Amino acid sequence: MPTTDDDVIEESTVDQMDGTADTPELKQLYADFEANNLAPLWTQRDDLMPMAPAPQAIPFIWRWKTLFDIAERSGELVPVGRGGERRAIGLANPGLPGTAYATPTLWCAIQYLGGHETAPEHRHSQNAFRFVVEGEGVWTVVNGDPVAMRRGDLLLTPGWNYHGHHNDTDQPMAWIDGLDVPFSHYADVGFFEFGSERVTDEASPDVSRAERLWAHPGLRPLSGLEDQTSSPLSAYRWEHTDRALTEQLRLEDEGYPATVEQGHAAIRYTNPTNGGDVMPTLRCEFHRLRAGAETPTRHEVGSSVWQVFEGDGTVVLGGTEHRVETGDLFAVPSWVPWSLHADTQFDLFRFNDGPIIDRLQFTRTYVPGQRNEDLA
Repeated sequence: MPTTDDDVIEESTVDQMDGTADTPELKQLYADFEANNLAPLWTQRDDLMPMAPAPQAIPFIWRWKTLFDIAERSGELVPVGRGGERRAIGLANPGLPGTAYATPTLWCAIQYLGGHETAPEHRHSQNAFRFVVEGEGVWTVVNGDPVAMRRGDLLLTPGWNYHGHHNDTDQPMAWIDGLDVPFSHYADVGFFEFGSERVTDEASPDVSRAERLWAHPGLRPLSGLEDQTSSPLSAYRWEHTDRALTEQLRLEDEGYPATVEQGHAAIRYTNPTNGGDVMPTLRCEFHRLRAGAETPTRHEVGSSVWQVFEGDGTVVLGGTEHRVETGDLFAVPSWVPWSLHADTQFDLFRFNDGPIIDRLQFTRTYVPGQRNEDLA
């Protein structure tokens, strides 16, 4: 077909909108943008407003055996103490170069404490937790309350709570830390303050004071009726998590609705004062799949980090299948499709930025083949 004047005008407009038109006036206009620190939307719309999330972070697997070996060698060569504060090694997503971030909102690290070592106390604005995949013998002291750390336990350190760790044994121990460091960094909300050179209470009780007050299912002390932003319960013990998951699967066997989907039991750790998430920026969950069970593929807004607690299976991230085993960690960036398949009973701990996403009304999930009301 012959070229019309309208075609020429349309093509010229496109050239102007992508910044490639070659006229003296437009060249000067774009030079003035740069000289005055301006950036026109029309040259970057695809980057600022993509048709769907296009994360820079990539799906990635960190192997526990490798992490532990590196942490162990760090323990031999790098002393823990004031200044560096923690022998914690961040999981750096290859898609976020120049950072130690697992995802754009989540920081995750393996922390290693040698026999009879003490990590001094400090506090910071960032919310934090610890999850223990193996071992015991360390107490984390949160605002002067010693809290035992054992396999399968979730331990909380909400923002601006003083905390330190001491190892009462001659054996080292490692665990993972999860924090909202990247989100806090981008929002410029961070504060930090040194505390005691050691810990304010070196006792090693089986049960912390916070648990004695708050760890009674369905019971709330009248001395604590005010809702709290973060959970006052400093430890969520494995025996309770395990029992809850076991009973969900038993109820499923008996024909009652109890699981997320067939063969998939899951719980969310909650704040006993308001029923919400344990901290305002971090959501923590635990998932159990029967041997042979699998989840449908999901896309979710927001990012997450998973750790295999026990068992063997596969995770499919963005269409690529990865075999994972006890201790392995993997990052799932926003909107990257994921699914799980269990070879044996498959137990996994998960944390994500769900409270932020929910509060800002960005929540969206898509499961291919299912009706998704929020995408209709």
